[in-house]
Amino acid sequence: MDKRINRLLLATAMLATFFSGTANRIFNISMPTLASSLGTDLIGISWALLAYQFSSIGLSLIFGRLSDLWGREKVFSAGFAVFSLGSLLCGLSQNIWQLILFRFLQGVGGSMLQSSSRALAAEAVPEELAGRAQGYMTTAHHIGFLLGPTIGGLMIDYLHWRWTFFFIVPIGIIGALLTIGGFKSRTISVQRRAVDYVGALLLFTTTTTLVLLIDRHAVEIIGAGTKGALAAIFLASLSGLLVHEAKTPSPFVDLALFKNRMFTLSTLSLLIVAMCYSVTTLLLPFYLQEVLQLSPSFIGFVFMAPAIMTISLAPLSGYMTDRLGPRLPASLGVAFMTVSLLVGGFFQPDSHWLLPTLMIGLGGITNGIFNPANSVGMIALVPREHRGFASAANHVTFGLGNVLGVAVGGFLMTAAFEHHTGLSGASPTTADPAGFVAALNTTFLVIMGLSLIAIVTSATRGDRNSNKKILISTGA
Repeated sequence: MDKRINRLLLATAMLATFFSGTANRIFNISMPTLASSLGTDLIGISWALLAYQFSSIGLSLIFGRLSDLWGREKVFSAGFAVFSLGSLLCGLSQNIWQLILFRFLQGVGGSMLQSSSRALAAEAVPEELAGRAQGYMTTAHHIGFLLGPTIGGLMIDYLHWRWTFFFIVPIGIIGALLTIGGFKSRTISVQRRAVDYVGALLLFTTTTTLVLLIDRHAVEIIGAGTKGALAAIFLASLSGLLVHEAKTPSPFVDLALFKNRMFTLSTLSLLIVAMCYSVTTLLLPFYLQEVLQLSPSFIGFVFMAPAIMTISLAPLSGYMTDRLGPRLPASLGVAFMTVSLLVGGFFQPDSHWLLPTLMIGLGGITNGIFNPANSVGMIALVPREHRGFASAANHVTFGLGNVLGVAVGGFLMTAAFEHHTGLSGASPTTADPAGFVAALNTTFLVIMGLSLIAIVTSATRGDRNSNKKILISTGA
């Protein structure tokens, strides 16, 4: 048994990513029941979805940096507690406004967990095992992703929708206690520094306005007329953040981190891969159900394939990363995404269901190979004093990539559908299968071109040794 591995800390980090992934999937499947029980409509329940996303993405970088400054385990254990409290209150909600408020609180806890979990996994093992640790984290997340809908469905059918929240509470309490027990055995000290509150506020404003600008649900809820004002706020806060952080002696975001080629190109690669994957998950269900006329249950079975592939391949990717560094396995993973999108370019209105299944399976291979390796590049290979921020950046980049992918996919489908049908202003519809599939082909091929950029960014990120030579000024 390798005594250098803090197994309790690694297990707790895996529990956190399983925990948050499962909870999110359970909420997604519970939305129609919640809307009916609380007397609201699609817009109302969408606010509850947006509230979690708003706090989870908007605050992750804040808590990630605070974990660097104050101690990762403190933020992490508090995250379990806040998530549990938010879940308990969600389960007790009597109307949609309470649910929205408590979902925001739940998202605060989620941001505390997600901002530190992968950093803690990296620190629970020696550097030469960092890849395997990130592989286990990816596996844990996708197990939760796979089991969440089943758990949620069973609780709604045999108990009550409130139990989809209540069952989370004891797990969170256990996670908090395990975290406290795990960090008692650690001897790492944290040098506390003054917090740059102005930088933190500017960072929060920048992140949240960006989410509101590109999220389709947010635009539908708050109205397209506000986009100009949001864009102005985003540009002003981003400019203010860059100017302030460059001048302050103890910045909240050390911009020198982005001089690390491994970190910067890994982040860009993740953003593009998340966008590509989001486009496929947005559009494929329409093709499978409304063009190929497959049943929803069969489609659900098909969409289990990527989670199973990811769970199976993530540990192998971690082992490869430990042996070869993150560049090769991550680039290989992106290449599978490129091939997956190429397959989508050959869909026909009467294609056999095996062809889209192949595309979905190749996407699952991408997740399994790319995510652990890329997480090592973003988190494990940066200086320890920045790993909390880097771990949060991993979470935020993936979330922004998903949101941006939906926006880009919708735009490309609309433009391509108008082009192929010759109908100006027409929305993509499967009532015209030939036009819809032609637009689908075009969209996938354009996104495939985007994935080629990710191959370049991944392949040119440098290796482990060259990036170790990069010194980052922390202002300490």
